[in-house]
Amino acid sequence: MKKLLKIVIAIAVVFVLAVGAVFWMTSGLVGVADGFFTAIKAQNLTAARGFLSEDFKASTDEGALRDFLTRSALLHFKEAHWSNRQITLGRGELNGAVQTDSGGVVPIKLIFVKEQGDWKIYAIQKPTAGLQSADTSPTMPSESAQIELVKLSMHDFVASLNAKSMAHFRETIAPIWQRQATVGHLNDTFGKLYGFGAALTVLEGLNPILEGAPTINDQGILKLTGYYPTHPDRVNFELQFVYTGIGWKLVGFSIKTSRPDQATGTPANPASQRAL
Repeated sequence: MKKLLKIVIAIAVVFVLAVGAVFWMTSGLVGVADGFFTAIKAQNLTAARGFLSEDFKASTDEGALRDFLTRSALLHFKEAHWSNRQITLGRGELNGAVQTDSGGVVPIKLIFVKEQGDWKIYAIQKPTAGLQSADTSPTMPSESAQIELVKLSMHDFVASLNAKSMAHFRETIAPIWQRQATVGHLNDTFGKLYGFGAALTVLEGLNPILEGAPTINDQGILKLTGYYPTHPDRVNFELQFVYTGIGWKLVGFSIKTSRPDQATGTPANPASQRAL
């Protein structure tokens, strides 16, 4: 009996040490989160942006950040509780909930990256309130949001085709893609499609049809595949997005007609920046 008791005590000690190690390793994440929300509560968005990563700041201006915080009730921050903390290969996560001054509870997830040795908030994810389908998760946008992502991306792309310059399109894509592709590079890639701009304008009045289940891979890349029901040849697409800041940004783009000999794009490959 005494031997069993010693084993139980030993296991308990190991468990406590393990929990303590996790809390110690992730204390830097919690410190950054506390600093961010303290600045938010004081309505000091300039100070709050100092806790954000460069990609976050590049993809989300102060107005968009304020709008998100207002809609999420996070401007009324009182305290945060983190039920799950982890650090893996230079990436950190805090999962938990924020309590507001009115007593409300906002489920939230913070994603961190290291920049020049310091933890910075790379993304803020908040589950959508209300009814959700069974396969919806905090990291997966709803079907209606997926359709809006496709429509907005296509609108920006077609607008740039009609302008015969990819400058506008480049402003809308993820910072990680912007760093790898200048306007000149995008013009070289898509310049042969400028003649299709007028024809593709018809897509503005159509809703895209999504095919298959959307996926998010290990790198956090969301892939949406489908088509526009144009006649006689439908327009197929494959778009890839990464979550930066408070929303999804485009990192891969492919568009073509249903006939192989009339391709208007090539397979998306954001990693190598090949024929994006």
